[in-house]
Amino acid sequence: MKILSEFKEFAVRGNVVDLAVGVIIGGAFGKIVTSVVNDIIMPPVGMLLNGVNFKDLKIPLKDTTGLSGDALAAVPSINYGAFINVMLDFVIVAFCIFLLVKGINRLRRTKEDPNAVKAEPTEKECPYCLSQVPVKATRCKHCTSQLEMKSHG
Repeated sequence: MKILSEFKEFAVRGNVVDLAVGVIIGGAFGKIVTSVVNDIIMPPVGMLLNGVNFKDLKIPLKDTTGLSGDALAAVPSINYGAFINVMLDFVIVAFCIFLLVKGINRLRRTKEDPNAVKAEPTEKECPYCLSQVPVKATRCKHCTSQLEMKSHG
């Protein structure tokens, strides 16, 4: 029973739920991109290349002389046309993710206020031992040297 309670605690953490939502949305987005590539981008590209259907581009690994239909489809082959489609899917998804991350990073950046007053330093460097000491100190706590007081104003 302890393992079930540990699993429940793990499963309901915010990061796990966020990851699950991301995977589901990513899967749906992947289907959309696949449809864009297969149904919108590749047909005009194929038309420009004399009616080539990229799904049909393959290198048969056996002699296909005299074969047609199901027998031809059953011949083992290297389907480089399908590979081209998948690579194009990947490039589009990767570019979209790049744009998404770039947008998120832009939103996360905080712009510095040009009118903001910079904080006064709280420490200074001892000119003798180069240690950091409080600004108001008259003696170095490390080497006990006498320090000059700087006038403010």
